[in-house]
Amino acid sequence: MNPERLRKSPSGRLLQVGQGDAAYWSFIPAPLPPALPWEAELVRRLSDADRALGELAGLGRTLPNPHLLIAPFIRREAVLSSRIEGTQTDLTDLYAYEAGQLPLFTGVKPSPPETDIKEVGNYVRAMEYGLERLHTLPVSLRFMRELHARLMEGVRGERATPGEFRRSQNWIGRPGCTILEAEFVPPPVPEMQEALDSFEKYLYAVDAYPPLIRLAFIHYQFETIHPFLDGNGRIGRLLSSLLLVSWDLLPLPLLYLSAFFEAHRQAYYDLLLAVSEKGAWSEWVRFFLEGVAEQARDAGARAKRLQDLQGEWRERLARNRSPGLLFRLADSLFEAPILTIPQARRLLEISYPSAKATVEKLKTAEILQQVGESPAGKIYAASEILKIIT
Repeated sequence: MNPERLRKSPSGRLLQVGQGDAAYWSFIPAPLPPALPWEAELVRRLSDADRALGELAGLGRTLPNPHLLIAPFIRREAVLSSRIEGTQTDLTDLYAYEAGQLPLFTGVKPSPPETDIKEVGNYVRAMEYGLERLHTLPVSLRFMRELHARLMEGVRGERATPGEFRRSQNWIGRPGCTILEAEFVPPPVPEMQEALDSFEKYLYAVDAYPPLIRLAFIHYQFETIHPFLDGNGRIGRLLSSLLLVSWDLLPLPLLYLSAFFEAHRQAYYDLLLAVSEKGAWSEWVRFFLEGVAEQARDAGARAKRLQDLQGEWRERLARNRSPGLLFRLADSLFEAPILTIPQARRLLEISYPSAKATVEKLKTAEILQQVGESPAGKIYAASEILKIIT
């Protein structure tokens, strides 16, 4: 880390740690909130983001069965957020893994390492746990540790003390670099603990800034404190989505920023660093608000397409006077669009022959397509759902 670029930062202070050849510099962010000038472009982007988020919230409140549509959004976010950290899993891999049918497309594409898929699966578990935990615990340091415990359970980051804040120094840089070669060094442990205490107080504080601007502040601060040995980026992105629900800006977790950060990855990293180096809060907040507006519109469009698809399937089945089992199985595909006949049998609690006949009827209705075969039998997918999500 180049201390000269941070020496005059209005966003925090430098601290030299150690002595002699082992000495290194770290950066401790100042407590939130910063002073943010109200520029015309910032106001415009805030208005655009608020409008897009409000439209998405309105859509979420009018969905007849919104929980059927939440599962695809959570899994898409899990894939994209984990991909920023280097995993190679795609959405089809995740669904196939959850269905116990990996590899799914043998000979078409190589399957990613199972550790990658498990990491993505853990992200889903952490999000689902966080949504449930919000009913009994506000977003807090304890809440973050609980999320981290689920995110890191049984994966390669498990050595990184799941569910605990770090007890040693970490740093950010290219793989294999030393702390002296790092691009950025977060606070040492004592200063990290002080920064976290201040961070938690800000989460509870009454603030004059609008919620979306506060969310941009919070995201920067968490990533700069970097309180875990591993998983900081994913926890930071989880917090943004969960705070939108906790603050009642969205009724359901429909908006995720990982797709925007992934598409603009270098700008994302550069702007976070620019806040630390020169207090470029306006640039960072404008970027963050642009991401909120873009992803809110994208989520709204995808939710409407999924809702329309569900309605189209219901009309298609109703014309054929299909039994209720077909409707139940068709609806379940929005949560798990890859399945086998044994899974359909367990889901519907019917005999194997009845499950096979039900799946075949959905195939005849062009709702399901056979995409492979395993020792457990034929594998089917609702390709229209996968197409909308991906």
